[in-house]
Amino acid sequence: MVTACSSSRKCSLSFSELDLYWMRKALREAKNGKGKTAPNPMVGALIVGNNDLLSLGYHHAAGAPHAEMEALNNLRNPREAHGATLYVTLEPCSTTGRTPPCTEAIIQAGIARVVYGCEDPNPLHRGVAAQILREAGIEVSRGVLSKECEKLNIYWNHRMRTGLPWVIGKCGRSLDGRLSSHPKQRWITSERSRQHAMRLRSQVEAILLGGATVRIDNPHLTLRPPLALQPWRFIWSPSGNIPPDAHVLTDEYHHRTKILREPSFPKVIAYLGALGISSVLIEGGGYTLGEAFDHHLIDEVFFYQAPILQGGAVLAIAGQGIPWGVELDNVSYRQLGDDLLISGLVKKPLR
Repeated sequence: MVTACSSSRKCSLSFSELDLYWMRKALREAKNGKGKTAPNPMVGALIVGNNDLLSLGYHHAAGAPHAEMEALNNLRNPREAHGATLYVTLEPCSTTGRTPPCTEAIIQAGIARVVYGCEDPNPLHRGVAAQILREAGIEVSRGVLSKECEKLNIYWNHRMRTGLPWVIGKCGRSLDGRLSSHPKQRWITSERSRQHAMRLRSQVEAILLGGATVRIDNPHLTLRPPLALQPWRFIWSPSGNIPPDAHVLTDEYHHRTKILREPSFPKVIAYLGALGISSVLIEGGGYTLGEAFDHHLIDEVFFYQAPILQGGAVLAIAGQGIPWGVELDNVSYRQLGDDLLISGLVKKPLR
């Protein structure tokens, strides 16, 4: 028996090796929704009776049934839920949104015990499900594989706690720190770096770049091949001077492109959070990255360093500059062809 903290009779914070086993399966089930659930989190659930797996479920998309409901609906016979244990990676919802509260369905189904991995990070909801279920006579265990369950939705958790999206700064640059290449050279980084960057793009809900990058490079900002839901494309251009024939305004995903004319970059990021965007990949250019760093809005970086010296006017990071520099945690280095990928989490200054 593994104990997370002291427990009460009806809301145990202890869990067994069997709980760990089943929660790992719930985590694997949750990952089936990767790249498809925004603005909702990935969630997996399963129902166990007499140590036998009765059903599985995961959240497929926003507006679709939650993972708990999927698991209940996938039972061969609804009566199997009576006296069974429900395992779910995230605290069940207790309020009505696009779908009814899962706590109500759990109670009506006759579930005897609920085990969930991590609490809802929204302070208005945190711990509410446990109280509702406990009052209905259902035993609750929480905190099973909590770190793994929280990591599953790091972007969504961040937005729930701060109101802001998780912001990733990404660039491919030369050894002399330039983003712009000579007109006769299309790419700075290698094919392997570009493939990795495409996978990174498929893991976020939105892409953000400056208007100058659109005017100069006319990028597509699509997923090739389509690995997940096409991210929103936000063009930050206070002037609004974007060519009407730009790819992002004329292709099949033009309805997922928005031009943002707000001059204040912090207000741009706050606006994206208010829209329900949990993750943003800043793809350029140097001025936009500089603004993000100047205002301490970058949470994570992916810099693709190419072994080339080329000069050029566009710095990888422009802006006013940060007197004390930016330090990284959890730094990793990976060779991609001839390039070096440097990634890590940004240490935020104490306020």
